[in-house]
Amino acid sequence: MRTSHRLAALLAGVLTMTLAGCGGSDDAPGTVRLRMIESLTSPDRTKLIKSMIADFERQNPGVKVELISPPLESADQKITQVLQTKKNLDVLEVRDLTAKSFSNNGWLAEIPVGSWPGWNNLTDLARKKATEVGGKPYLIPYGFYEKVLFYRSDRLREAGVAQPPATWQELYDTAKKLTDRSKHRAGYSFRGGKGAFDYAVLIVSAFNGDKVNPEKSFFLKDGKTIWSSPEAAQAMDLFVRLFKDGSPADSVSWSYPEMVQGFTSGVTGMLIQDPEVIKTVEESGVPKDGWSTAPIPKGPGGYALQPVGYAGWGVTSFSAHRNEAAKLVEFLSESAQSTKFAKGNSLIPISKDAQQDPQFSQGAWKAYLDAQGDDKQMITIRPVDYPGWSQWQQTADKDVQALLTGGKTAADVLREWDAFWTDQAKKVS
Repeated sequence: MRTSHRLAALLAGVLTMTLAGCGGSDDAPGTVRLRMIESLTSPDRTKLIKSMIADFERQNPGVKVELISPPLESADQKITQVLQTKKNLDVLEVRDLTAKSFSNNGWLAEIPVGSWPGWNNLTDLARKKATEVGGKPYLIPYGFYEKVLFYRSDRLREAGVAQPPATWQELYDTAKKLTDRSKHRAGYSFRGGKGAFDYAVLIVSAFNGDKVNPEKSFFLKDGKTIWSSPEAAQAMDLFVRLFKDGSPADSVSWSYPEMVQGFTSGVTGMLIQDPEVIKTVEESGVPKDGWSTAPIPKGPGGYALQPVGYAGWGVTSFSAHRNEAAKLVEFLSESAQSTKFAKGNSLIPISKDAQQDPQFSQGAWKAYLDAQGDDKQMITIRPVDYPGWSQWQQTADKDVQALLTGGKTAADVLREWDAFWTDQAKKVS
């Protein structure tokens, strides 16, 4: 434990020195040096960002950009540490999970999008998420994560199923039809491990339909929680039956890697996941005509509700070169650059132009655009600003495990979740 603390302190010190170092001794007189830090780091992603920065520098010869790429596991912590010093940082990656705290602490500057021609070329969703915190553009998203239904069309054809399921009930019926325990085949890649709560939220939200307040997605428009309704009980009953009757028994502990592997290997026939799975399936050897995608299933009232994950680029409020920093963010958000970034990172693009790009307008990506064009595929806002959000995610995953293994009933789980979120509502009122 002491070793890990020393390592963390060392990493923090190294990052601080990196940010504080002048690093510009060879710059031409008058050169502006910007410091930029990313959060969701990976080698390929960092390489792509650096190539885009190089393009920016070629177009803006008086500006040099230094990119800092902390280890993924500690990146948000390191960014927060640097922000607390209020110096030596100009551009930063802002996530949906950090946007509110960063803005509340006064660390983000409003980006002057009124004078930026590219603002009007952003999709409605991109403009909405850019101003979601405080009603001001504290960031410009670079892409989105949104779930769709992946299905093995070869398995559906085999079973005589003509169309992919459009509702949760149809998903259950199809999963049950595709399940053959004697062949070690199941219909659906259930997520019973880490992140399982997300799927309980999806089905309960869909069953509550237009009663849900999309701005406070764990609550109904009448102020009660989504867990308190009769529809929630129906949804959780189907949720458990989907696991028991249409999913592999060991999916009780599956998380992201296992559920995707189950789908690509042919063990399961359907999967609900984010767009990065597209590249995985394409590289897995599954025949091109053997799989496809569709919008996520709807509830009995014809609605599907889901949050949209996102992150973007922002400018620090204490930047000594705020105009140049905003110019870099705007450059990265222009159609050509943002589309390149979306393709490289399997993201739903922010540019209207990208919707005409064959990669996004055809094939597996088309389901994401179809969902965005459907008024009954509603976008919601997660209650990330409630004090108990992080705690609840961990507790909820354990509750789902207990539900699937018989340790708790659906009524137990719904009663506990209702009580928890009723109490949370009092804390932010």
